[in-house]
Amino acid sequence: MSELLEHIQVETNDNPGIAIIWMHGLGADGNDFVPMVRELDLAGLPGIRFIFPHAKTMPVTINNGYVMRSWYDISGLELTRREDENGLRASQQDIEAFIAREKARGIPASRIVLAGFSQGCAMAIQTGLRHPERLAGLLCLSGYVPLSAQLGTERTEAGKSTPIFMAHGRYDNVVPFNRAEASRDLLVSLGYALEWHEYAMQHSLCLEEVQDISAWLKKVLG
Repeated sequence: MSELLEHIQVETNDNPGIAIIWMHGLGADGNDFVPMVRELDLAGLPGIRFIFPHAKTMPVTINNGYVMRSWYDISGLELTRREDENGLRASQQDIEAFIAREKARGIPASRIVLAGFSQGCAMAIQTGLRHPERLAGLLCLSGYVPLSAQLGTERTEAGKSTPIFMAHGRYDNVVPFNRAEASRDLLVSLGYALEWHEYAMQHSLCLEEVQDISAWLKKVLG
């Protein structure tokens, strides 16, 4: 098993039967989404172990080479030109290490959700659809499908039945709404069970979205 990235762990009781591995966006860290543990309404679900990894630091081209936490390099605003394939695949292995650790601790893949915002969303998709087992679900917020041309040949048979929640702000000025729509359409064309939500917001979260996430988690984990 690969050495685990630094991370924050929050458990809702002493014997969790579910794991949610939640990846942050560019320049943030795992602390960014820790407050979601309190904001989500997960009443009725078994105990949950939330894991919030910190991406490694690297120079990010679009930010003038400034070193920050990033799952992969981004070279331009268009996001999907000259993608950092090596970085994406390296971070995919980092996330796989967390899945392996949870399985070793007794939580099966079918009770593990991968979640992410922006770059973290891209990583949830990159990892979850290539994982050899069906996961409980992919929670994909304000992001897109990376390495989309390779997905058709690299996706796993088991991953085809993994439920996907995909949400985006119509006024997103970081990951354009049409990029998210194209990602949604690609996943639908490949046969994924995708639940789509859009909101009158920019590159952020809103209360309605948190309520929709709560309902979806209850559905796929109940």
